[in-house]
Amino acid sequence: MKSNFFKYIFILFVVGIIIFAIYMIYFKDEKQQTEIKTEQVENTIDIKDLRLGISNFDTINPLLTNNKEVLNIGKLIFEPLLSLDTNYKLKKCLATECSKTSNTSYVIKIDNNKKWQDGSALIAKDIQFTIDRLKEGKSIYSYNVEKVTSVEVLDADTVKINLSQEVPFFEYQLTFPILPNNYYKGEDFNTSTKTPMGTGMYKIDSVDGTNIVLKKNEKWWNKGNIDTKIKTIQIKIYSEIGELYNSFKLGNVDIFTTANTNLQQYIGTIGYAKTEFKGREFDYLALNCEDEILKNKEVRKAISYSIDKNNIVSSVYNNECYASDFPLDYDNYLYEWNKSNLGYNPDEAKKILSDNGWEYKNNSWQKKEDYRTRKISITLTVNSNNQERLKVAENIKQQLEQIGFKITIKKVSDSQYQTILQTKNYEIIITGVYNSYNPDLNTFLSTGNLQNYNNEEINSIISQVKNIDNEELLKEKYKELIKIFYDEQPFIGLYRNKIFVIKNQCLSGEITRK
Repeated sequence: MKSNFFKYIFILFVVGIIIFAIYMIYFKDEKQQTEIKTEQVENTIDIKDLRLGISNFDTINPLLTNNKEVLNIGKLIFEPLLSLDTNYKLKKCLATECSKTSNTSYVIKIDNNKKWQDGSALIAKDIQFTIDRLKEGKSIYSYNVEKVTSVEVLDADTVKINLSQEVPFFEYQLTFPILPNNYYKGEDFNTSTKTPMGTGMYKIDSVDGTNIVLKKNEKWWNKGNIDTKIKTIQIKIYSEIGELYNSFKLGNVDIFTTANTNLQQYIGTIGYAKTEFKGREFDYLALNCEDEILKNKEVRKAISYSIDKNNIVSSVYNNECYASDFPLDYDNYLYEWNKSNLGYNPDEAKKILSDNGWEYKNNSWQKKEDYRTRKISITLTVNSNNQERLKVAENIKQQLEQIGFKITIKKVSDSQYQTILQTKNYEIIITGVYNSYNPDLNTFLSTGNLQNYNNEEINSIISQVKNIDNEELLKEKYKELIKIFYDEQPFIGLYRNKIFVIKNQCLSGEITRK
């Protein structure tokens, strides 16, 4: 599903594998499970230690690692200025206030009563230090501060962030982990051998070549709201994912995450529980709205009604991804248009075409305009090196031809694919992005989008929402925008990937996003 073109920021929270209401997890003793069966009495033992597995470990430093799972684990140790709830609303973490003072400046106040794990106070200089390190460009999070030109320390608990240009919903960029300035004083941050320190619910106790041990931070500032029963987390390091799978099967690992849709081939089907979450990889069809045929929205809507996304998900992906309609349909609180999904309705597709003057004649849909007969014949472009998307293209071709559309699949090389995307020289193309948590839709719908689509009403709404603080008003504006989108259908969402949390069946408790 991955494409190297038009990637959104992948802020790499992915899913809260570790911050999963960890305090709710308990261990079912095998002997007691037998007793449960005979006496019908539930007995559980709270565990104090948990074993997590990761592969391809590089460094535990969250500003230097390139390992997504290290960043997930890092949520237990390090904290951001702002974080997200389960519906992707922003909430305060280390910041007590974030004010947009102009299109290109933000003033942020922090709570210096919040302490680093050595007991020292969080200070504004720590924010400046962290952003300066990110500006060096060696972090996955560096994209978050790409437009930051300077950070001014106004006082002990206040900083001002200046941008080179306006960034819609910039607050969502402030979700990177903060590290302490004084801790690294006199050190080269990029080569320092110091064990990183954070402000989170756990602190790093030890690091060696095969294990990282986390201990509960008894002085954590948020302990009153979340008090975990897990005292120690052992992170077991494996050089390859296959080693992790084998270790899990042998009972040496309690829990891990993966996006591997062929997981059963490696660990089987028994002895574990699997929890699924919507991932950030979103594939869709970009429809060139300047094309002679596709400029007609009735044709675009008819195409959408003619595609059974669940069929694609089951036949191509073996149900290991989710049918997806819109970039925000990963449970974002702004996606509330209940009737938004056009759904699979081939009869409605034919009706839309007929109602708009198209006739199915001589095995094709055609329409006479300006003394000229136009037929719906469309080329679908796909990267020939992406085997899954090739299968998707064939599936879509088959579905659309059942309605009467003439579809030609154009298979191109990697380099041709990138050129075609950049020049927008296609009728329909299968592409995809990594969704950001940022709800900005400029990439999809504003001027310069892949579809050559332009709608003044949508442009106006997108221009308005970036400056709206009122949540209810913001929801209303997005509802208007999404309604227009489904009426115009400039692109067609297809599916998004799944993230799996795999846990030993002896572990019980709720696993949630964080």
